[in-house]
Amino acid sequence: MILPTKHLRPERALISVGARVLQLLGEPKTVSRLWEDVRNQLAKEPAAWELPWDWFVLALDLLHAVGAIALDENGLVARSKP
Repeated sequence: MILPTKHLRPERALISVGARVLQLLGEPKTVSRLWEDVRNQLAKEPAAWELPWDWFVLALDLLHAVGAIALDENGLVARSKP
């Protein structure tokens, strides 16, 4: 689930979805804006797949658990400061 397995393709693993989120998080964004940005990026790829909302939320949870993202004072998702 977090890492790819023989039953889970690498681009669908939570770590890969989280990497996409981090790539799109140059500035703080709302969760809904980030959701739309990730879905739009996936739609442009040749092997596009539909990212379920719950899988996206799990990727956000993973990133928060490892300290890569946080909510700022305005309730926006932002990269954590090192």
